Amino acid sequence: MFNDAVEAFREVLTPPFRAILLRSVAITIGLLIVLGIGLEALLTWALDLPYPWLNVTASILGGVGILIALAFMVGPVTSLLAGFFADDAAEIVERTRFPQDPPGVALPLGRSLVVTIRFALVTLAGNIVALALLLVPGVNIAAFFVVNGYLLGREYFEAAAMRFRPVEEARAFRRRHGVAVFVAGLVVAVVLAIPFVNLVTPLFATAFMVRLHKRLSAAAG
Repeated sequence: MFNDAVEAFREVLTPPFRAILLRSVAITIGLLIVLGIGLEALLTWALDLPYPWLNVTASILGGVGILIALAFMVGPVTSLLAGFFADDAAEIVERTRFPQDPPGVALPLGRSLVVTIRFALVTLAGNIVALALLLVPGVNIAAFFVVNGYLLGREYFEAAAMRFRPVEEARAFRRRHGVAVFVAGLVVAVVLAIPFVNLVTPLFATAFMVRLHKRLSAAAG
């Protein structure tokens, strides 16, 4: 699994991935900037304290809070983008790394949109819980990795599996290999936790989970 993760990360930086990577990073940054501006505007509108020093203090604390919130929003934003780039990335991995195998089939557009939106909402809910636990000593970091490890592992693996299996079969296959998928999700969560590097999360996770699905499928016969 470690070798698959290393290979997947290297592959994200190769020429076949470059165009997808640039689009993904540009859109992610753009969405985070818009979200940050919106939160800043909301904070400015909400602050109307009787003393100037209180306004300054609240603004500073609010700014720090916005940065923390944006850091936690990288997961949901990249999850939203994954649905738009995952099939292109998966196709590249299947074609270049597993040319002897039949290629996968992308989900129909309607089904893909449903999966993408659900993925983003579930990841957002999970990160809100993790953000709420940020103030609990000794729990905050663990919560981030456990929540994102489970959610990212589940959704990215199922997305890779659904290219080859019906939806329910893909989910059953993921549950059957739950430990391996969770560990792989933790690896993705580590990438998500590294500033700037986390912008490649959708492509890295897709390339990684395509490999994992191939390995588990081969082992299952």
